[in-house]
Amino acid sequence: MSDVPFGFQPPDPDDRERRGDSGKQPGGERPGGSDPQGLPPGGGFPPGFGSFPGGAGAFDFGQLGQMLTQLGQMLSQATTSSGPVNYDLAKQLAGQRLASAGAGTPTREQAGAVADAVRLAELWLDPATALPAGARTTRAWSGEEWVERTLPTWQRLCDPVAQRVAGAWVDAMPAEAKQAAGPLLSMLGQMGGLAFGSQLGNALGQLAAEVLTSTDVGLPLGEEGVAALLPANIEKFTAGLERPASEVMVFLAAREAAHQRLFTHVPWLRQRLLATVEEYARGIRVDTSALEQLASQMDPTNPASIEEAMQSGLLEPQTTPEQKAALARLETLLALVEGWVDVVVGDAVGERLPGADALRETLRRRRASGGPAEQTFATLVGLELRPRRLRAAAALWRLVGDQHGVETRDGLWAHPDLVPTAEDLDDPLGFAERLGAGANELEDPLAALEREHRRRAEGGTEPGGPENKSTDKPTEGGAEDQPGDAGR
Repeated sequence: MSDVPFGFQPPDPDDRERRGDSGKQPGGERPGGSDPQGLPPGGGFPPGFGSFPGGAGAFDFGQLGQMLTQLGQMLSQATTSSGPVNYDLAKQLAGQRLASAGAGTPTREQAGAVADAVRLAELWLDPATALPAGARTTRAWSGEEWVERTLPTWQRLCDPVAQRVAGAWVDAMPAEAKQAAGPLLSMLGQMGGLAFGSQLGNALGQLAAEVLTSTDVGLPLGEEGVAALLPANIEKFTAGLERPASEVMVFLAAREAAHQRLFTHVPWLRQRLLATVEEYARGIRVDTSALEQLASQMDPTNPASIEEAMQSGLLEPQTTPEQKAALARLETLLALVEGWVDVVVGDAVGERLPGADALRETLRRRRASGGPAEQTFATLVGLELRPRRLRAAAALWRLVGDQHGVETRDGLWAHPDLVPTAEDLDDPLGFAERLGAGANELEDPLAALEREHRRRAEGGTEPGGPENKSTDKPTEGGAEDQPGDAGR
């Protein structure tokens, strides 16, 4: 797990270099010269705060005026947005970062190449999986459009984290202090939203400049039924490979189309993934006893000391057992999704694309080295998708498909009670053997669930009643009624 959850950042050594005697950033630019909020790439206070502009013994009133103007713009931005995260600022900062990178709108030729690649990939996927095509629309996105289209999902993921972190500080205050603070609490909330928005905006800007498809993170970030690829990023990715651009495009289109089949035709999967992240966020607790120690490190006359104290890690949320269980379930489910996609795409394109195996390994190593998607996700929820689990999941899906067929393999997605658990990833042979023993019921998992419900009803016993002692068949309640099950 990551040591830096969303909302907390380690001190950036580059900040100390930027806060030099000249008050200039590398390249000779004044602090905030290209950013109307004056925010550095990592968020936080603008460079130059906490030191005399111009160096010791000098005081540049012109630079002071610029700093005050930037601070006023920041405060103005904070008061125009409500909520735990300032998404207007996040969107603006992401757009500025992408504009500076020179990313443009996809051309008509690029959009046509994406559509053709997805169309071909769907044809190849049909015999490789029992799930039908899930993408109703194909899109070629720019980085800005990726931010625009995925921001609603990021908002759902970020709000609970920011609310818990910000609320912990207020909850720790005595009632008398809250009453005395009055309107100051509202201002602190707005500034907190500004800080979260700054961090999210910079992270999304970096991510949008490097992601290849709408499902690179493993989560359904985009709209349902929309297969989207980012041609500009794919061109940069292809430049480092010794494969034809068309081959790379079709391979990535196959991965995107496979994800869409899974997220579209497994109704519970999208909700389960996002709800597990929210469950983790609701469990965030901050050690409020560290507030006193934090206050002792701050010098109110030196904003730089405040920034360093806030980044010291004293207020880093403490991971609870409930959160560890939620992260274990999320990690297992993400590994199952990525492992299934890896196997299905391998079967679909393996004999058609000469470089398919090399591309599969390249993407696996991209995950293993902590690519931009994994780094942003780790910052968001404190979770890194471990390659060991991904490879174990791919091995399990491969074994099940080889021994029991594609229909049985893909039928396991019909209900959350049927999918493999973390323990099954450790013992794929045992899972395949148990699956073979109950193969008749797994030919139609939903019908088996209906028969079980009917049997209980005819016996006068409701599901979950005292006569419900069967452990061989999945129960109607499903894993959603078992919040304490750490195996999911």
